[in-house]
Amino acid sequence: MQPLADKIRPQNIEEFCGQEHLVGENKPLRVAINKKHLFSFILWGPPGSGKTTLARIYVKALDAKLYELSAVSAGKEDIKKIIKDNSTTKSKVLFLDEIHRFNKSQQDFLLPYVENGQLTLIGATTENPSFEVIAPLLSRCRVFVLNELSDKDMTKIISRTGYKLAKKELAWLISMANGDARQAITMIENTVKLYKNITLENLKNTLQSKFLRYDKQGEEHYNTISAFIKSLRASQPNAALYYLARMIDAGEDPKFIARRMVIFASEDIGLSQPTALVVANEVFRAVETIGLPECAINLAHGAVYLATCKKDRRAYDGLMLAMQDVKKFGNLPIPLKIRNAPTKLMKKMKYGQGYEKYDQDDYLPDKIKGRKYIN
Repeated sequence: MQPLADKIRPQNIEEFCGQEHLVGENKPLRVAINKKHLFSFILWGPPGSGKTTLARIYVKALDAKLYELSAVSAGKEDIKKIIKDNSTTKSKVLFLDEIHRFNKSQQDFLLPYVENGQLTLIGATTENPSFEVIAPLLSRCRVFVLNELSDKDMTKIISRTGYKLAKKELAWLISMANGDARQAITMIENTVKLYKNITLENLKNTLQSKFLRYDKQGEEHYNTISAFIKSLRASQPNAALYYLARMIDAGEDPKFIARRMVIFASEDIGLSQPTALVVANEVFRAVETIGLPECAINLAHGAVYLATCKKDRRAYDGLMLAMQDVKKFGNLPIPLKIRNAPTKLMKKMKYGQGYEKYDQDDYLPDKIKGRKYIN
């Protein structure tokens, strides 16, 4: 039986909801479709944000032949079959879901076919492609970042299911789905199957039901890593170990966990214990070199250490404040005294003069002079 999410999937760019920065008027993917421009790209974004749908719409609009593979189960032989397929004269487009799951050897094998134009590649990933896609392949693809769907977009997508939800049920479902349209649609479908009526109680019971199992690309994946990080943040090593064990038991990618720990070491521990970043990086390296099952011990070691460290978010919070000023004011003129002065003309213009006085008020542009991002 066809899942509800597939039944109501948009078939063209006009039906697509969200990601206006990519599909809006004069935006890159809409322009590419209108101009019939075929090129390789990677869609990077959270689950349920429209990656698969966008890929299908794009290929259909360009009248190309679409081949869909999941990097979890596909390999070199699957690529060879596509290359050898003589049943079509259309351009061949490979949509590779979870492209970050392709190892280096598999990506190296794919590279020449993308280089010589035998295949146009569309990759989809929830992970930063800079970490998981080899540089030569990444350099031949444009990366488009998809955002979590807004509440307005989610409301519109949920209305397409044909089921009417009361205001409180709709609000709860949107909050639970956290921008994941597929998760919201699946929740509606499963609630109807289990209970027939969509009430708040039935939605909550469905969420707790074993009907929804751990999915490394779905809601439980993000719920569990979120619980793990929040346990570290709250200095709760027992809870951190529990959620770590759940992820390992479910077959979660250990590098995914280790990478979040490296981020956490700077974001939440920061200046209070600078060695936390060293430990987190060593855990990541151990995961890379040792692998499962033994690297679970390294992850546990790191998790307990990070959970018991003192926390200090000043560096992270300061960066966020500075980023706000950069976006608000743009590239403000840098004070002359701290500019580089490699030529006589620049020295004559007083570039670099007075730098040795170390007056902190002279280091920021005039418009934000005295601004404090960290104390």
